[in-house]
Amino acid sequence: MSRAIAAPDPAPDPAPASLRARAIEALLVGGGTLVLFPLAWLLRAAVGLDDAEFAAGFLTFHLAFVLNDPHFTVTYLLFYRRAWRLARDPGTSLAQRARVVVAGFVAPLLLVGWAGAAVALRNAELLGAIVQLMYLAVGWHYVKQGFGVLAVISARRGVVLSARERWVIVAHCLAGWVFAWANPAMPGGEFEEKGVVYHAIARPRWLEIAAGSVLAATTIALVVVVATARRREGRWIPFGPLAATIVTVWLWTIFSAVDPVMRYVVPALHSVQYLYFVWLLRRNEARAHEGPPDFGRPAAVRVGALAVSAIGLGWVVLHGVPGVLDALFVPRGRAAVASALGPTPFFAAIYVVVNLHHYLMDHAIWRRDHPDARWLREA
Repeated sequence: MSRAIAAPDPAPDPAPASLRARAIEALLVGGGTLVLFPLAWLLRAAVGLDDAEFAAGFLTFHLAFVLNDPHFTVTYLLFYRRAWRLARDPGTSLAQRARVVVAGFVAPLLLVGWAGAAVALRNAELLGAIVQLMYLAVGWHYVKQGFGVLAVISARRGVVLSARERWVIVAHCLAGWVFAWANPAMPGGEFEEKGVVYHAIARPRWLEIAAGSVLAATTIALVVVVATARRREGRWIPFGPLAATIVTVWLWTIFSAVDPVMRYVVPALHSVQYLYFVWLLRRNEARAHEGPPDFGRPAAVRVGALAVSAIGLGWVVLHGVPGVLDALFVPRGRAAVASALGPTPFFAAIYVVVNLHHYLMDHAIWRRDHPDARWLREA
């Protein structure tokens, strides 16, 4: 979720949300991580590390069909339903129109061309370069969404972040992203992703130290700005969404591999966080059109149709199509084993392209100047 969505004119819910509703919301947007960490520890203590990792890997592999994959493809359904209209609408801000054009039309051509050329030329280094771009960008995507959680939920509760608060929190999020990528320092070497063997660039020690120093400075600034808000304005930044942002930055991005079991679960938690806001947006929009003059389908039907469509499209894009292409065009036997692209190059290429394209579409959708942003402010 974009950092720029944080400045809506809030219209708080007419009746304060119940404690139970807020607790459920907190769990869905990141708080569940704090519950799962001790459970992961208990699982390792009970069955051992190997069995615990196997169980977590098995579970999250199958959960991906209904969480991770749909979280990618629902973005296509949200983005392209009005992308062409927004790109040409003179009433839409020039910056938003540019984001829509780049994310919707320019970027997919470049990404597909890049990955397609790598597969056609059977060039593992070329495909490996786009894999490294994905690993660099995923942290940006995570922390940006983490800030969006804080911005949107705070606005729904009637708390508008000041410009100073926004600047400090965004700086902390971005510093966490850079440090997560730079840490640990390591020399360049061969790595493997989805069967593709490629040579990754080095991460020097000086970059790790510099990024860590900036992260420490922004951490101190974050503590100061939270305390200052209480002392000067008599209010706290809402604890639940602030905690979700901190979890996103520190446990999902910086220390995502601190627990060998939880590292399997983090992508699913990120997907749940994302899908919660998709549900919120589409539910509110559907409710607004249930009555006159539209008399649209019930909100449950519209949201359910979106969910089914996203699950089906996720299977087609991330499993069906690459599976068919790999079966038809990739040599089998010794030739496949000897190839640096591995036996599933189409799967690797499509997976990376979908990831990167998702980040860019997300950057265009979840902004205050997008027409759909108003539905996040509704009760």
